[in-house]
Amino acid sequence: MKTQFGCYFCGSKRFWKLRRNHLKCKKCYREITRKVGSINLSRYQWRKIIHWFVLEQSINKIQEQTSISKYYILKALLVLREKMLLDIPRLFKGIVEADETYLGGQMKNRRLKAKKKLGKNRRGFGTIKQPVFGILCRSGKVWAELIDKTEAPDLQPIIQKKVEKGSIVCTDTWRGYTGIAAKGYVHRLVKHNEGEYSDYHGNHINGLEGFWGYLKRKLAAKGGIRESRLHLYLGEYIWRYNHRHLNVKEQTKYLLNLVAKI
Repeated sequence: MKTQFGCYFCGSKRFWKLRRNHLKCKKCYREITRKVGSINLSRYQWRKIIHWFVLEQSINKIQEQTSISKYYILKALLVLREKMLLDIPRLFKGIVEADETYLGGQMKNRRLKAKKKLGKNRRGFGTIKQPVFGILCRSGKVWAELIDKTEAPDLQPIIQKKVEKGSIVCTDTWRGYTGIAAKGYVHRLVKHNEGEYSDYHGNHINGLEGFWGYLKRKLAAKGGIRESRLHLYLGEYIWRYNHRHLNVKEQTKYLLNLVAKI
């Protein structure tokens, strides 16, 4: 077989194909392993790591099942989450739901450094939780990202970028969404403050609320995540939610193809 890459020893691009992704050079007769991605792992090793990652196993469990160094597993999972973060819907249309939420544990469980961010002049605990804004299409796809504030200048430009003009946008009555109808959208309100969660005509944000619940349960099970890595875990669970209809084998193959494009 002829490949696009060359032998590590002589540069030849002609090989005999052996089992488990091993190749034997036709020129120098050396046996090599084709590497996948930016890490020194073979396709066979990637497949094993991704399989157990899809099953949401711990680092120690993946190491036990694959016999691969924990150092390489951590690097592989970082690459996987970075690729999952980019594999998201780019544009929504039709009927979409928009909502914001906050991520973060209880104040008593936070580190001292995080508590000091509140400052000495603020009354009570206040909130230092991370705001997140999300959009969900009724077809089942969801998108979300970390934001700094939840006011109209922060939320509405995102809606204009991610949602096609003329679409129906369902939101609650938060002031950040006031005026979205003037931007070319059909705006439908759900009055949560009055105990309304659906008008029984298809106007609700229950799908996105369901995703927020799924996301928070998954993050809580991690027992704490570094703030600098939160966007990666957010991207991971968005990807898992969007591809939940695929079985383990299909998800493994999909992620393996994503990694192979690096």
